[in-house]
Amino acid sequence: MSSSKNSLANKAQAWSARFAEPVDELVQRYTASIGFDHRFALVDIEGSLAHAEMLAKQKIISAADLADIQKGMAQIKGEIEAGQFEWQLALEDVHLNIEARLTNLIGDAGKRLHTGRSRNDQVATDLRLWLRSNIDEIQGSLTALRSALLNLAETHAATIMPGHTHLQVAQPITFGHHLMAYFEMFSRDASRLADCRKRMNRLPLGAAALAGTSYPIDREWVAQKLGFDGICTNSLDAVSDRDFAIEFCAFSATLMMHVSRLSEELILWLSPRFGFIDLPDRFCTGSSIMPQKKNPDVPELARGKTGRVYGDLIALLTLMKSQPLAYNKDNQEDKEPLFDAVDTVQDTLRIFADMIPHIVVQKAVMQAAAEEGFATATDLADYLVKKGLAFRDAHEAVAHAVKACVGRKCNLTDLSLSELRFACGLDTRADLIGEDVFPLLTVTGSVQSRQHPGGTAPQQVLAAVQRGRAELKL
Repeated sequence: MSSSKNSLANKAQAWSARFAEPVDELVQRYTASIGFDHRFALVDIEGSLAHAEMLAKQKIISAADLADIQKGMAQIKGEIEAGQFEWQLALEDVHLNIEARLTNLIGDAGKRLHTGRSRNDQVATDLRLWLRSNIDEIQGSLTALRSALLNLAETHAATIMPGHTHLQVAQPITFGHHLMAYFEMFSRDASRLADCRKRMNRLPLGAAALAGTSYPIDREWVAQKLGFDGICTNSLDAVSDRDFAIEFCAFSATLMMHVSRLSEELILWLSPRFGFIDLPDRFCTGSSIMPQKKNPDVPELARGKTGRVYGDLIALLTLMKSQPLAYNKDNQEDKEPLFDAVDTVQDTLRIFADMIPHIVVQKAVMQAAAEEGFATATDLADYLVKKGLAFRDAHEAVAHAVKACVGRKCNLTDLSLSELRFACGLDTRADLIGEDVFPLLTVTGSVQSRQHPGGTAPQQVLAAVQRGRAELKL
């Protein structure tokens, strides 16, 4: 077919017959989206085939046209997958590139493919199809990360470490309990992602440019064909809505915030000042000048990439905040932030799911750290309360005991019973403190006493792990 019979092949001369001169080269580059929306190619073909099949079913195009379209699209798909497809800047976007190639291959039938639709509803459909597929992949990666956390938490259900508030040693906890806190965070993320998928799984196709179409199309049939739960019920909203992309980026920002919190702790724990863990060499790098260094590059980069994903969310919110109905060219700017968020989140989750199982835990170092800083002082206060002392009085008594230990440079467990009574100012109340207090003042006794759902006791950690496995159906 000669280019003169294919209007899309003449776009370098003028956008269409409406225009008297070609688009300026700089403007052409400025407005083109093919540099990034070529990622939609396969879902664009998928949507076009469903649309063509519907047109034929509704007798809007002939069965012969449909057969030609299906044959041509199969060839184009093969060319794209083989890296042989020639993307043209003059054709602006993925849709026109594919349609122009289709018309070159099959003639007039290719021109009929666009009947009853616009690039506006086409790109909105592509975006939802593409994001839906990626959401399913990300959900799988989230499951892998959560599973890795469960396995490591189970292994270290009884491994004692210091729990911190204000980065000060506060109370003993188990490493498994600490890990399960992140499992909870990532589980909420998985729930948010599932909600996002549910709301976005509606078909915009059929809205055309903004008003719908006069052709007798069957939108519900196309929705079912493409795996959507239903159709977008307002044509204006269908082409201009990007809430689902914003919602995904909001999910991504929250997820990356959780990743960043975990990363911050991994970085601290890897420092010699903590020495709680070690990471495999493949997740670290060395220094260009200091040969002894082992830098936690993966968690550090994840911390940095969190800000990047925040930027993706802000970009989309800013893009949409003043858009009048319906479609505007600004909508084109929705793709790169979304692509970036998807890529960053997926890569991050895959790396962390691989890294977590290989964390080496220094149990002895963790326990020794937990025994510093009077971590069981609260246990002593609770003991006194159970003996009948008012909590505020118990709090004051233990504060005096800690002050005495600081002066003597010893721990609470280093005191004899009489010394402990005296230090608490309770030497006249022997009934309040007995020998049974000392097992409770050990870090092991402390964690074992937290026997309730959500507590740090090893049995409770194991129970939480089992609940997590049931949630993941592992």
